[in-house]
Amino acid sequence: MDTDRISGLKIQHKEAVRPTRKPLRTAGVAMLLAGALAAGAWWLYGEGLLSPAVSVELVSVGPVYPSQVVTELNASGYVVAQRRAAVASKGTGRLDDLAVREGSRVREGDLLARLESDDLRAEKEQIQSQLAGARADTKRAEADLAMAERQHGRLKSLWEQRVAARADYENARDQLQKARAAVESARAGVRALEAGLKRAQVLLDYTVIRAPFDGVVLTKDADVGEVVAPFGSSLNAKAAVVTMADLSSLMVQVDVAESSLPRVREGQPCEIQLDALPDARLHGSVQTVVPTADRTRGTVLVKIQLDRLDPRLLPEMSARAAFLSRRLEEHELQPFLGVHRDALAQRNGEQGIFRLEDTQVKWIPLPRPDLMGDYVRLDGDWKAGDRLVRRAPRDLRDGSRVTLPE
Repeated sequence: MDTDRISGLKIQHKEAVRPTRKPLRTAGVAMLLAGALAAGAWWLYGEGLLSPAVSVELVSVGPVYPSQVVTELNASGYVVAQRRAAVASKGTGRLDDLAVREGSRVREGDLLARLESDDLRAEKEQIQSQLAGARADTKRAEADLAMAERQHGRLKSLWEQRVAARADYENARDQLQKARAAVESARAGVRALEAGLKRAQVLLDYTVIRAPFDGVVLTKDADVGEVVAPFGSSLNAKAAVVTMADLSSLMVQVDVAESSLPRVREGQPCEIQLDALPDARLHGSVQTVVPTADRTRGTVLVKIQLDRLDPRLLPEMSARAAFLSRRLEEHELQPFLGVHRDALAQRNGEQGIFRLEDTQVKWIPLPRPDLMGDYVRLDGDWKAGDRLVRRAPRDLRDGSRVTLPE
């Protein structure tokens, strides 16, 4: 064996293990971490991040009209023209010409349509010719009467002087009576033909359909080539040619429940909203409470006269009417930004509102809320669409997390 390698070998003695302070150091770090976690949890709880979410109802900030404060009753109905007509002809015939279309504005007496009238024109010309002949016959009969009167006068004088035969005198008298009868007959024939001519003209006028009043054509009920008959008596005949309405007679008609009728009176101010014109608010007053009720619906019809007609109004538009307790002043016609008073809450003796910001609410104090009826006027840094808590729960506070009911 190699003596050098053997001499290099030696026994190593294990050093004594010294106790360390590692367990104490670990415990300190754990306590520090626990304290930090507790402080963080306390801070998060204070910020509402660890607190349980509160279920709330929301209401939005929006424009509020002063009329909502003085509204006694609401009802729905339609815009209705008080003067409306389905224009037809009393005569029967094929529609030859239609001079208007939907939306045409016409004046009273303007031509709307015309029916074929060739047969009536021919009949009228025939009667006119017959009338001309009858009038000529009347003139001839009147000439014969004049001659018979002269002949009768001469023979009467001669007979009285006893220079003419009695038979000649009586014959002249008979001729005079016949001439007078012929004149009466001719004149009666003229009157009959004149009446016939007038009837033919009336029938001819029936073929010309004119506007009965100033208005607008609403619908076209017949086309050129179709048969138009009075009351639609024929199988495929149309009774009306056009339907028109006088837009200056537009009113709002609403149905009011019988139980609410005591709150409606003639002359009562009203505010009208239209679905077709959501930004427009029209004003008027109750013109008539129709003195009859609808037994099947338990309602009474109320007609509202508008103070000013909007040119955009059309018949049969749906409308909602608010019956007001008083007439609005000029400065009350514009809306203000507000919310229902249900959004008001009290915390620590102070009034305010909770505004939703993300998933939390923020308390905004309102020491002196500006109330208008059931609404709170909001001035300052507010905008339409802001969401506020309605009827805030007692446990709701600034910074609370909230959830919305499904």
